[in-house]
Amino acid sequence: MRNRSIENSGSQKGLTLVELLVAISVLGFVAVLGWRGLDSIVRARIALTSDLEQTRGMQLAFAQLQSDCAHLVSPSALPNKVPLAVEQGRLTLVRTVFADNQPSRLQVIAYRITDGVLTRRESAATRDLRELDTLWLTAANDTDTSQAVVLQSDVTALTMRLWVSGGNGWSTDLGVLTPTAGSTVTPPLPTGLEVTMQLRGRDTGMLKIFLLGAV
Repeated sequence: MRNRSIENSGSQKGLTLVELLVAISVLGFVAVLGWRGLDSIVRARIALTSDLEQTRGMQLAFAQLQSDCAHLVSPSALPNKVPLAVEQGRLTLVRTVFADNQPSRLQVIAYRITDGVLTRRESAATRDLRELDTLWLTAANDTDTSQAVVLQSDVTALTMRLWVSGGNGWSTDLGVLTPTAGSTVTPPLPTGLEVTMQLRGRDTGMLKIFLLGAV
């Protein structure tokens, strides 16, 4: 009887090979589930961070554009000229620059989309209208060598429309804004700018409307 008890107690020590394989399989399955869960969390965090960075970049770009639009030069400062040129992916405007204890000056601002990157370039400020014409042509022809500031990357489209008082709503046709040769009549100025920015990987773009000039 004593010998049988000893044998039984010895047979209960350790695990059989089958039990050991089952335990390893369970641990492996739990490890795979844990790795997949952790991987999905990391991927979601990366995607969320990228989305937040894109949104922050768009907000900063629109904030800068809002400031430029709010300081669009008044019609009285540039008679018979329209201080705004809009094309798809291109925006050129003349803004008024204010500085402490100095007279106001004018500056040409150029927004451009190049290889999916939205940049902003500003010219030197001036009070000379002939110099301003030169600066405008330089910006319009993209021959300005000043440093451009990157506002947003991964931009697939930048669509803009103008609102002209007394017109037929939003339009991309600027023909009515161009003064005819020898005309002394100031063309109607747009009072609003609608901008839609489309980023890569997003189904819809972000749309903003800006008032042009001081209100």
